[in-house]
Formats: sequence, structure tokens, C-alpha cells
Amino acid sequence: MSLPTASDLPFQRWEPELELLAQALPPHLYRALHERTASAQLLEIVLDLGREPEARVPGREILLSEMAVTEADLEYVAERVGEFSDDNRAGIARTLHRISAIRNRRGRIVGLTCRVGRAVGGTAEIIRDIVVSGESILLLGRPGIGKTTILRECARMLADEQRKRVVIVDTSNEIGGDGDIPHPGIGRARRMQVRTPLLQHNVMIEAVENHMPEVIVIDEIGTELEAAAARTIAERGVQLIATAHGQTLENLMVNPVLNDLLGGIQSVTLSDEEARRRGTQKSVLERKAPPTFDVLIEIQDRDRMAINQPLADVVDLALRGPLPTPKIRVRTREGRIISNVEQAVAPNGERPTTGVLSKPRTIFPYGVSRSHLEQAIRDLELPVRVLGNSDGADIVMTLKNYYRRRPDSIRQAEASGVPIHILKSNTVTQVKEALTRIYGADRPDAATSRALQEALEAIRRVKATLQPMEVSPQNAYVRRLQHQLVAENDLVARSTGKEPQRRLRIFPSPDLVD
Repeated sequence: MSLPTASDLPFQRWEPELELLAQALPPHLYRALHERTASAQLLEIVLDLGREPEARVPGREILLSEMAVTEADLEYVAERVGEFSDDNRAGIARTLHRISAIRNRRGRIVGLTCRVGRAVGGTAEIIRDIVVSGESILLLGRPGIGKTTILRECARMLADEQRKRVVIVDTSNEIGGDGDIPHPGIGRARRMQVRTPLLQHNVMIEAVENHMPEVIVIDEIGTELEAAAARTIAERGVQLIATAHGQTLENLMVNPVLNDLLGGIQSVTLSDEEARRRGTQKSVLERKAPPTFDVLIEIQDRDRMAINQPLADVVDLALRGPLPTPKIRVRTREGRIISNVEQAVAPNGERPTTGVLSKPRTIFPYGVSRSHLEQAIRDLELPVRVLGNSDGADIVMTLKNYYRRRPDSIRQAEASGVPIHILKSNTVTQVKEALTRIYGADRPDAATSRALQEALEAIRRVKATLQPMEVSPQNAYVRRLQHQLVAENDLVARSTGKEPQRRLRIFPSPDLVD
């Protein structure tokens, strides 16, 4: 007579995915788990040979049995989950649960950690604007804070809502789940599994070379080879969204393996004259190259994030002095998202203190056309003054070729801790895009209004004719606004063409076609 399995026991079942994890336990532990824990709170189940089994919920552990875990208990679980990979991790097909093994010197399993995996919608809403902007994002945070959950939601958002070609490099099957068919939580995103963690960097390059992605999603960049592969991908113009080992920007800056993600840090010896001009020691730290990522986000809590953007400027400031105060975003209980950059004056009318960031009010253009800058300021209706020198400037705006020469004005500004914003070209469009990034301007100028009006007209015609339409070429900022407009009208759009002729092509939604 065969022993009863967990599925034979007369208990009310939990939701299907969590029930699959519970059914992998021996019957007496399956029974105890249902009797002593609430499914919504369950985080982990820990089974160690010779110790009492326990379930972990927020803030405490729950004893599942007074009987110690036996080898038979561990074998029972191991036989009912997927195959363990080289990193001693396994899963359960089409779920997000992770089963991690501890082995003795002979390779036998002596402990198991069964972590509950859940696809939680809406976790990336707090950074939606950054995710859909096309900028590359690096997520940091302590273990268990929800990095992988946010990563999964970012992949779904870009694949389903933005209709982008998204490829997930899934080393531990935590993003897309175990088995050959990925979990529905990743939406239309494609998933590439990695045979062994040592090959993750190879699969990263394979993904960009073989499958033409617009976005690549990676969990846990942790080696020098993976950091180099990430840089290669970014240099090919692919948006990267990834996590890395570490909790803060400071952790990465002192990590000799991963600080390449920030552009790399090198020690430079200055001449006596240069050191006096900068007001620093002769030996200083400088960034070697552009960072792999545009934005670094520290996940401080599930509803609180610190945003370091643009990352190149943040790293440069950090190398010259104390770490700059990041932009903090918080999601309230009502779901409203608030940010410290929304306040320019403290509630008492005084100048902002730490945690409340004021926006720059003066700009010194070095090599950038003053007329272009003044036109952009007028069009965006910004309360900004243009200065003739760097004295008293809140920021300096210059071009790449001028910055490379390091003239006195640029060096003096840097020595004083004034942020330097570097433009690719001396055009009104480039200046406007830079000002929009700096000030977060949300009032469209006349040209932007015309572009949005054209998109609305195209949306009406697509709905009427059920035929795709293209609109006029626009810069990345305006295209992003047009994408949002299309999504609000339940249609889909894709960017086509090369800069500066890149434009939106608007398609009817599948529901309209049907």
C-alpha cells in the first residue's frame, strides 16, 4: 500500500502556484504548513537535516514540526522539484518558486531553502517613466527586497504595453520560472535560460547577436565578464535593465569588479599647478569611461526608491566629494507617487534642507550657443537665467569636444562642485532635451504641442480606417509623449527609422481589428 501524497490530504487548497510548492513537501509538513501559516504571508520554508522544519513569514519563524528533518524528507522534496543546476538552485515548472540546496562534502543534500516566488503586478509603476524612456537601468537592493519582482514587471511592461522586443537572460529561472515554458508574469517577453551561471556572460552576448532585442533584462550581474558583456550590449544601443550585487551606489564604487558598470574608477596624479587650481590633492579619482547604465536605482523598500540620474554626473560628483543626495520616490498607501524633486521650497517658505532638492536657476553655456539656450528656455517656460561666466552658475552646459580639452572655466566649475552637462551637438533640440531631463519640464512648447496634435489626428484616422499611420520625425522626448498618448487611446505604436528621421508608426489594436 503506497503512502498518501500531499495532494491526497483533505485540506482546502491555496492558490495554484503556492499549492504546487506545498505539495512538494512530505505529507506531515504539508498538513502543518496549511494549519499554521497564512498563504499570503509565507516567504520561505527552511528544512535542515537534524533540525526542526520552519516556515518564515514577515518578522518571525513558525515551527512546522517538533520532529527533526530526515534524509528521507529532503529526498522527498528533491524528487518533486526540478533539476538542480550548478548553483544548487531548482524550481517547479511554470512557477516562480526557488528551491536552493545546501550540500555536504560528498555532495548529498543536507538542507533546503524553499523561497516563495510571486508575480506582483504594479511593482514597477513607481519608475514607469524611467522604464519606458529607453534609458538603461541598474537596480540595487538588499536580498529579498523585491529586485527580481520589479525586474519581471519591467520586462512585462515593455513587452506588452510598449510592444518592444524584450529578451530575458534568466540564469536561475527566477524571472521567468522553471521549465521550458516561461511563467505568464513576463508577458510577451522572450526568455533565454543559462545552462550554468559561469556562462551567463556568453548568453548575454548571444541574446543581442542572435535575437535582435530592443531590451535585455538580466538578474544579478556579479562578475567582471558579465560587467564587460553588459557594456558591450549597451554600446550596441540596446536598453539594459539589470540588477547587481550591492545595496547602494557606494557599494558599487568600492567594488573593484563591478565599478566598471559605473564607467570604471582610476587614480590620476595631477601637476602641482592643476592641483592648486582644483583645490585638491595631487592624487585624485576620476571616471575612466561613460557608465554602462544611465540610471542607478537603490530599492530602499518596496515602496521607496532612491534614483541616481544621470548616473555619469552623479558618479563624477561622488568622486569629487560626498555622495550627492539622490532623488527619492515614495508610493503612498493610496498608490500616489510622490518625489522630493517636486518641492522647490520647504513648507515653511525657507530654502530646502536635505531631502528636498531645489532645481538649478542659473546656467553658464560654454561652447553652447547662448541664443539656442535662451530660445529653449523661452519655449519650455523655465525660470532660468543665462550667465556669461561660471561664477554663481548652478550648472554648466558644454559640448563633448570642449569638455575633453578641459579649459579653465570647466576645470574651475568642476573644482567648485558645479555639475557639468555635456551635449552631443550644438542644436536647439539637444538643448531642449537636456533642459527637460534637468528640470523635468512638463509643459510642452509649441513644437511639442503640434507633434502631439498630429499624433491625435493620426490616432483618430487609425481608429476610423483600421490602417497603420506614420507621423512626422521627432526627438526621443517627444516620441515618448506620443507613445503615452497612443497607449491612452488603446492603440499600439512602434518607433521606426534612424535618427534624426526616427518616428512613430501607429497601429490599430487587435480588439479593433477583430
